[in-house]
Amino acid sequence: MTEELRKRQRVARKIVAELKKLFPHAKIVLNYSSNWELLAAVILSAQCTDKKVNEVTEKLFKKYKRLEDYVKADIREFEKDIRPTGFYRAKAKNILTSARIIKEKFGGKIPKTMEEILTLPGVARKTANIVLGNAYGIVEGIAVDTHVRRLSRAWGLTDENDPVKIERDLMRLIPKKDWFKFTYMAIDYGRKFCPARPHAHNLCPITKILLA
Repeated sequence: MTEELRKRQRVARKIVAELKKLFPHAKIVLNYSSNWELLAAVILSAQCTDKKVNEVTEKLFKKYKRLEDYVKADIREFEKDIRPTGFYRAKAKNILTSARIIKEKFGGKIPKTMEEILTLPGVARKTANIVLGNAYGIVEGIAVDTHVRRLSRAWGLTDENDPVKIERDLMRLIPKKDWFKFTYMAIDYGRKFCPARPHAHNLCPITKILLA
């Protein structure tokens, strides 16, 4: 292990400890009532706020109650239903195709392995980590969303831009027992203290600790 890696591990431990103090109850904020709805909501959340997704799914999940409803859905109508989330054509295609694959190949149940869930259209490692963790308690990595990506770089935990490479770096620094919670604590931190818009970054709680 290099000295640089040891240093980053020490920094990571400080950050995780502070995040646990600030956000002891951090969790996913997307609304859903089944593993399928969870997957659909996470796909819709790409390049969209969780708040907007919850507004859209409040109606969507009442209209399409079962997996079968998605399998039979008209794609043009479905596009209109999810349009406010942006990139609605691609999202509609991914969700409805995934519904068919899950019904035909996986017996109507969301796959339980990283390898299998990554075969679904619109599912990359971020989505896979979120769904596996929340649906089954299976933790194989760290979900890297825009907050995690931005803050990991700001905190000096990675120099990478690619989410897969960022995830790899974080998995080397953060204990596995904290992988699942780290994403949601970082998201809450980004929203409350350290938004993407210009602000006094040196006044953010974790920045103060790192500079001390």
